[in-house]
Formats: sequence, structure tokens, C-alpha cells
Amino acid sequence: MNVRIFLVLFLFCTGALGQPYPNKPIRVISPWAPGGPAEGLARIVTTKMSEALGQPIVIEAKPGANGTIGTAYVAKAAPDGYTILLSHLGPTAISPALQKDLPYDIKDFEPITQVVAGPTLLVVRNDLPVHNVKELVAYAKANPGKLTYGSVGVASTTHLAGELLNVLAGINTVHIPYKGSTPILVDIMGGRVDMAFIGISGAIQQAKAGQVRGIAISTLKRSPNFPDIPAVSETVPGFELNSWYGMMAPAGTPRAIVNRLQQETAAALKKPDVSAWMKDNGLDPVGSTPEEHAAFIRAELAKWAKVIRDTKVTAN
Repeated sequence: MNVRIFLVLFLFCTGALGQPYPNKPIRVISPWAPGGPAEGLARIVTTKMSEALGQPIVIEAKPGANGTIGTAYVAKAAPDGYTILLSHLGPTAISPALQKDLPYDIKDFEPITQVVAGPTLLVVRNDLPVHNVKELVAYAKANPGKLTYGSVGVASTTHLAGELLNVLAGINTVHIPYKGSTPILVDIMGGRVDMAFIGISGAIQQAKAGQVRGIAISTLKRSPNFPDIPAVSETVPGFELNSWYGMMAPAGTPRAIVNRLQQETAAALKKPDVSAWMKDNGLDPVGSTPEEHAAFIRAELAKWAKVIRDTKVTAN
């Protein structure tokens, strides 16, 4: 009898261990406040992934410290494919160059995929006598230290975009930090600040209405959603601010699980309603492979470390 019980238990346990992934709900940790654009992106993509995977995917917000708290949480999670990070340029590639005491390292993660590219729009006040990046650079060189640019805060991506433009174009513009993009746009329209890099979904309507002048997009290439807007890099080679989102798992997550999650993310991005949502929000779907995303993150780490070093930007 004891032998029979042992065999039954052995077969039950091995069967449970051998169940295909996933066999329970998956959590996607968003390191940003609930209700924001990150949650909207995660929800539209994971809804399709859940249908394909046959398990619920729960979006769980763990905001704080510019994305550090949620990112660190996933770094310490079990590498079993049931806790995934909605990663972002800030905590993944910028914070490591700004903070030496982060509670995580990039080696703590397995890159899964870059979900989207997040372009920003370079806008200027209407009465500034520039209509493209070439004219902006020439004007800035003729008026060093006189042009101002707004950002959503010190060491934010919008701040570093302005500093990157200064370095690569050899100009000197003055940073004016704000607490959000709306007051920046108000002050550009009012002529109190000259220009800014603003998330395209938050600025394109004002540009279309003629309230500000949108002169360039920040991603390396033109956005397929706005093909008539040139990229900054067409005039300033090497310029790129891609406020991207991706997915990463804790280091040690089995490769088969990483590959499955990448495949389902890429498939979700091709769904017509997801594509429509992306277009409406000014985002460019990517769906890169784990190898491509890992290489992209390495390049981002190197680039932003150099920008921060060259510009002497600090987190304070």
C-alpha cells in the first residue's frame, strides 16, 4: 500500500511540474502610477496575450522613485514567468547612469521584447523664427544661451533630450524644469519658453491646431504614424530619444518562457484594434526578439551614460 501511495503521489507531482506554461495567472508589474499611459499600453497588449495564452494577465502598479520601486520588485521575483516587468527607458537605461546605489542591476533581468517606440515631438513657439531643426541650430548658435527649453523635470527624458541636442548640435540652450507637459505647452503658447520635447500624443493636437510649431520627431527615423514630420537625426546625426516601453523577466527565467512571451507580444501588436490604439496614441509597435532587445538596452545604457557624463546632469 505504501508503495502504491508513493507511486500515485510521484505521478501526481511530476504531472503537475510538467504542466505547460502558463498554468496560472501572470502579473505584469507597471512601475508607474495606475491610470496613466503605461497602464493603458499594458492593458491593450496583455488583453490579446491573455486570450492566446489561456490565462489572465493582471496589471499591477508599483509606482515610486521614478520607476525604481516596481523595477526592483521584479528583479527580486521568482524567475518562473509569472512576474513580468513593463520596462521603460527611464529606470532601465537612464537611472543606472544617474544613481550608483540602485536596488537592481540590468543583469537581474532577461529582456523579452521592446513593445513600442515612444517618439516625442520637438515643438517651438510660433513667433520663434525657425521652421526646422537646421534653422533652430543656426538660430541657437547665433544666440548662445538665449533659447530656453522646458522639461517635465530634472533628469527626465525630456530634460536629457534637450541636453543631447545641445551636445550633438554644439549649441547652448537653457533648461527650464516644469512639473508636467501641460504647463510647458501653455508657456510655449504664451511665449514664456521657446521650445520643448513633448510626448507626441500630448502635443500633436496643439501642433495641428497651429498653437505651437512641431518641427521634428525624436526617434531615429520618422514615425510611420506621422511620416511628414522629419526626424531630428536627419539634421543632427545620432540624435535619438526613444521613450520606449518593453518587457523583461527576472534573470534565470527559462528561455522557452521568454520566447513564448515575446511571440505572443509580437502577435498582439499586429492585431488591428491594437494597431489602431497605438496610432491614436502616437506609439510605434516594435515586437523585437529577446536578442534584439538585449542589444538595444546595451546601446541605450552606453548612450545615456555618455550623455549624462558629458552634460553633467545629476538626479538632484
